[in-house]
Amino acid sequence: MWVADQRRDKEAPAAILIHGAGGSHLNFPIQLRRHARLNAVLPDLLGHGKSAGDGHSDIAGYGRDMLALMDALEIDSAILVGHSMGGAIAQWLALEMPARVAGLALICTGARLPVNPALIEAIVAFPEATIKQLLRWMWAPGAEDELVEAAEAILRDCDPAVLQGDFIACAGFDIRLRLQEIRVPALVVAGELDKMTPPKLSAELAAGIPDARLCVIPGGGHMVHLEQPEALASEIDAWLSSLV
Repeated sequence: MWVADQRRDKEAPAAILIHGAGGSHLNFPIQLRRHARLNAVLPDLLGHGKSAGDGHSDIAGYGRDMLALMDALEIDSAILVGHSMGGAIAQWLALEMPARVAGLALICTGARLPVNPALIEAIVAFPEATIKQLLRWMWAPGAEDELVEAAEAILRDCDPAVLQGDFIACAGFDIRLRLQEIRVPALVVAGELDKMTPPKLSAELAAGIPDARLCVIPGGGHMVHLEQPEALASEIDAWLSSLV
């Protein structure tokens, strides 16, 4: 697995930034990659970005990959920052290996990530049209063309079969009955206008995790971390300050 290890202090807690379905580490803005309080490690999941492989069709598979990465980098525990499917991976880790997780920052994700079965089939059968539809759902109105084009290039670089596996993994994810088991500090961030993971799913997630903090960013879409990176960086900074 390819990873950008940008930790400034390897003795300080790491922050692993986990991208979403069909994405790469470049889906995280510079404001998070170089956040003064995030000792960042940025992997590309298998089959995504610069990482070879076929990807997985279950969240647990990606979760085990993250554990292997942490072992390889000698990271005992980390703050996990996960977007969308990356947030599901982070939740899985918090449930299955809680000692390895120091905190969760969950962006535009939920305890369940329902996917229309037609979309799962269409991404392989009609990739061009499906990617165009995905882009319409991912972004809030008025998103900068440059951001949308960069995200489109990342999606198009991902094998449709890998993206299909990601959608299958999301569709099979549902940990609502286990949320009370998550006992690490958690920040849940939603985009007010998110069409892919509506804010109600983020609210459900935050309500289920003991003492989680919920933040809804006005005007934000599913890619709120790219649309409003300064606002998100500020929310993460305030949350980290509250943990001290």
